[in-house]
Formats: sequence, structure tokens, C-alpha cells
Amino acid sequence: MEESIMDASIMDRATAASLITSARIRRGISWEKLATAVDAPLVWTTAALLGAHPMSAEQATAACALLGLDDRVAESLQQQPMRGPDPRLAADPTVYRFTEALAVYGPALKELIHEEFGDGIMSAINFKIDFARRPDPDGDRVVVTFDGKFLDYRW
Repeated sequence: MEESIMDASIMDRATAASLITSARIRRGISWEKLATAVDAPLVWTTAALLGAHPMSAEQATAACALLGLDDRVAESLQQQPMRGPDPRLAADPTVYRFTEALAVYGPALKELIHEEFGDGIMSAINFKIDFARRPDPDGDRVVVTFDGKFLDYRW
């Protein structure tokens, strides 16, 4: 029996992200290949597929086609997400290291931003982020670049 449109709820983003992660692993598809398929930056695409950004219909369809996922997942990917901290992430060692780095260097970065730009903040909305691997004799380095527009406080 076919489900009526009124009986079908939109799949929640956490369920869609779980299906995406499972399909990606089982099919051996890299995040980079998905980013190429949706024609978007790697970190943004990964975040979107994990539920942090809405995708266009074309992007969601392309990702789901590559992953062999249905229209319900694509529909979920197009919804506006709820953004905010997830307390469970604080326990993850990789995520925690970013928190630790900002706890140590955040005050210095704030001072340097104010000294260089004046009174304001770096936007996390008008924002780009990049990730790269840099070979190093002492062990490869993780390079993360935050690229945010400066927003001055206007009174």
C-alpha cells in the first residue's frame, strides 16, 4: 500500500547522516568523490552530508545517486538544519583538540584580530574552511584554514 503524503514525515537529518555514512563506507566512496559529485568544497560537502548545511535539490540528488540512497534522504538533505553545539562531540578526541586549541589560542587570535582589523569579529556565516595534509619529517601535519569575513561592530 502506498503511503499518503500526509502520512510520511521528512526523514530527520541524523538518520539521513547515518545512512549516508553507512553507504559511503560500504561503497568505498571518499568524501572528496562526493564533493566532486555535488560540485562543492570538500569540508562544506562533508558537513552538509553530516547534517550541518542544506543542499540544493541538484546536490542532494547527485550525492544520493552516487551513494545509492533514495529520495527520502535527498529530501532530508535539502531541509534547513538546526545548528548548535552537540555535547556528545566534546568527548571525541579529534573534536576536543579543536576545542583545546581554541581555548589556548583563542584569546591570542582575538587580540590579533582586533589589533589588525579593529573592533569586530570573524564571520562564521560568510566563511570558508579548508583542510589539507602537509608532509613533515617529524610526522605529517594537519592544516586547517579558517577564512571568515571581518565584520566590524557598528554602533
